[in-house]
Amino acid sequence: MKRVAIIMGSDSDLPIVRAAAEKLKGLDIPYEVRIMSAHRTPADVAEFADTAYDKDFGVIIAAAGKAAHLAGFLAAHTTLPVIGIPIKSSTLDGLDALLATVQMPSGIPVATVAIDGAANAALLAAEILAVGDPALREKLTDMRKEMADTVRRKDKELQTQLV
Repeated sequence: MKRVAIIMGSDSDLPIVRAAAEKLKGLDIPYEVRIMSAHRTPADVAEFADTAYDKDFGVIIAAAGKAAHLAGFLAAHTTLPVIGIPIKSSTLDGLDALLATVQMPSGIPVATVAIDGAANAALLAAEILAVGDPALREKLTDMRKEMADTVRRKDKELQTQLV
């Protein structure tokens, strides 16, 4: 199975990024977590992205706040899917990071999840990998069924409480 790279711009992003690692681990998807900055270590980011495919990565998740150029910088250096997680880390409540991540020029796409949406970034990465992995697709289908069952159970409990 292909691996997922989780790259964060700063160690301060770890409390948010941890949710992505936990989702991937729960789905038995191998991953690697790194700290790299598009601004402070651009050569390292470029080298990682340039060689990610050859290192058996299938998807890259990039988490960054403020200027949030990490996802776009990675996407400019690879044809692997890149998923951006805008991090709420400034006085603009993550809106700056959201706009910097989602507003990519034509030809260099970055999939973008919600501000601090690390769990959904991991699930989107899993869905991308599941295109070629029936066992992973089945795990995701089962997870969706469990979510639906939970909502139905809670609805039923609510109805009995209000009667």
